[in-house]
This record gives sequence, C-alpha cells and structure tokens, in this order.
Amino acid sequence: MVGRVAGGTVVALVALAGAARAQVKPEALPPGVTAQMVREGETLFKGAGLCSACHGQDGKGIPNLGTNLADAQWVQSKGSYDEIVRQITTGVAADKSTTGVVMPPKGGTSITDAQVKAIAAYVWSLSHPPKK
Repeated sequence: MVGRVAGGTVVALVALAGAARAQVKPEALPPGVTAQMVREGETLFKGAGLCSACHGQDGKGIPNLGTNLADAQWVQSKGSYDEIVRQITTGVAADKSTTGVVMPPKGGTSITDAQVKAIAAYVWSLSHPPKK
C-alpha cells in the first residue's frame, strides 16, 4: 500500500511539473514574424549584417560604438518590430546617435529587405525575452 501511494505521488508530481513547463511561453512574436526569421536574423546579426561589430555578439552594445539592443530602453523609437525594421533600413545619423557614431543604412552592407526584416526580428527578440 505504501508503494502505491508513493508511486502515485511521484506520477502526480511529474504531471504537475510538466503542466508548469507547458505554461511557460515566450512572448508572442509580432505579426508576420516567425521563429525561423529570428534564427536567420541572429545568424545575419553576427555575420553578413555586420551588426555585432558595433552592438556586440550578444547585442548588449560596445562602448562608444553601438548601443545595447538587449534591454527595454529604446532611444530612436519605442522598439516595435516595424520601427526596428525602419531603423535598420534608414540608419542613424551621428547627431542622433547616443555614441556619436553613424549607423549607415543596412549597417553599410548590401543585405536584402528580407534580411533586414530577419535581423529586426532577432533584435526585437533580444528586448522581448520569454515571460515565465
């Protein structure tokens, strides 16, 4: 009898733990953004997009170059996905930059509009971590 109760208790605890894990969901992505775009954007951010050269591999910024993109503080906009797309597309003039360094349109690269959207999806995800 003791074995049955203990076994039942273990099963119940495992079931509760599984239910708790299922309730931890990442914040919903913006309309039109997919998890694949976020993954592609990370690759581009750290590679061909050259974003990490100023914003760091983790997006947390490099002093006197690029600002932190991984926090909830936005200087040029409110940090919406569409605003991030626009920011990457148009760049930031030196007099508008918090570091005084120009961010050229598309980071000075020849990335496509689709790649800009993927990078924006990744940048958006940095400042909108999953909620627990």
